[in-house]
Amino acid sequence: MPGTSVIGLQWGDEAKGKIVDLLTEQHDIVVRYQGGANAGHTVVTGGQTFKLSLIPSGIFRPQVQCVVAAGVVVNPASLLDEIEQLGSRGVTVGKNLLISDRAHVIFPWHFEEDRLLNERCAGGEAIGTTLRGIGPCYRDKVGRSWAVRLGDLYRDDFRQRVEQITRAKNAMLAGFQDAQAPATLDAEAIYTQYRAYADRLRPHVADTTAFLLDAAEAGQRILFEGAQGALLDVDHGTFPFVTSSNSSGVGVSSGSGVPGRYINRVIGVVKAYTTRVGGGPFPTEQDNETGDHIRRRGNEYGTVTRRPRRCGWFDAVAARYTARLSGADVLAVMLLDVLCELPELKICVAYELDGRRTTDFPSHADDLRRVEPIYETLPGWQQEISDVRRYHDLPTKCRAYLERLSRLVGRPIEIVSVGPDRQQTILVRS
Repeated sequence: MPGTSVIGLQWGDEAKGKIVDLLTEQHDIVVRYQGGANAGHTVVTGGQTFKLSLIPSGIFRPQVQCVVAAGVVVNPASLLDEIEQLGSRGVTVGKNLLISDRAHVIFPWHFEEDRLLNERCAGGEAIGTTLRGIGPCYRDKVGRSWAVRLGDLYRDDFRQRVEQITRAKNAMLAGFQDAQAPATLDAEAIYTQYRAYADRLRPHVADTTAFLLDAAEAGQRILFEGAQGALLDVDHGTFPFVTSSNSSGVGVSSGSGVPGRYINRVIGVVKAYTTRVGGGPFPTEQDNETGDHIRRRGNEYGTVTRRPRRCGWFDAVAARYTARLSGADVLAVMLLDVLCELPELKICVAYELDGRRTTDFPSHADDLRRVEPIYETLPGWQQEISDVRRYHDLPTKCRAYLERLSRLVGRPIEIVSVGPDRQQTILVRS
């Protein structure tokens, strides 16, 4: 059976969790394959709102196997807290959750590095880190010498590894001491704490790479859940204002261990407008009454951090780029209802850069910062649509807006969301 991948095509927060939740009943396995607890997915079901950071959104379907794969970096405390919170609200988390023994582990030194080092770069402009140790953990992963994988917590030499790394990290962090100097890291306390985490997580830890390869070869239906968005991809996004992993479609295979031959359907998820958190260029940003209206109506505050998101018009240049980059077959357009009250809507159809019109997305953040968006204006529909369930029952002006987005991005629209609940979803082809 085919594998399906759900990828955000903007700067994250595209409501991918809702799409994964909807598609889960058609799949046997749901896989989270990159990122860490800096990603937040919101799922509304049964009148309840759930906010997930590490556990795949498929956890609400008991018959589905959820997998946290090797490309994810894991904060054990956050993961255990998430498991407990779900359990307290009646959601079973047991054998239906597997966590890769290859996943890298976030330690206290990663939080200290994040606090002292990461926000000092980029010429004083914050790169947008959530200060959850994600970037430093990925940095150690690539550096290898100080990296610890989840499976290492069960090895006989784990205490020795913690002692060795703690000495090195204390020496390094001492060079950055200032008025907010970190406390000295205590190796024994860290070892004791993480051994306790390991004992509690043991029932879930497995070789998920082998599990997923076996499942793919057996023809099981696998759904891959992306975190963040393609414009935050560390290699192909708006560097350095990006996340620390491949958050576009190119990261699915490397993060999960499943070859691309088993993934034959990619759903690109976009908001009907654009948002961004943290620093970095944002050509269509509306730092004005329009942006404030979108933020209020769309509740545009980070799922994890509650930071207010920057809001602006839909950027078709960026979405076309990421749809191509991620190999999107179809689009899911989310939060369309947020635009209901606006008398007119704008879509960025091209950029002007150094006096030249272009539909190419710049590779350098400084060039993206200099572009002038070229807009096309469409009339708003100015009526509520949250109760609409069929595409042809949407207002004519609303359908015209969607069809223009589709043409500009170059992909058909398959799903339209008109509210946060599962039921507030329109399947365009049905």
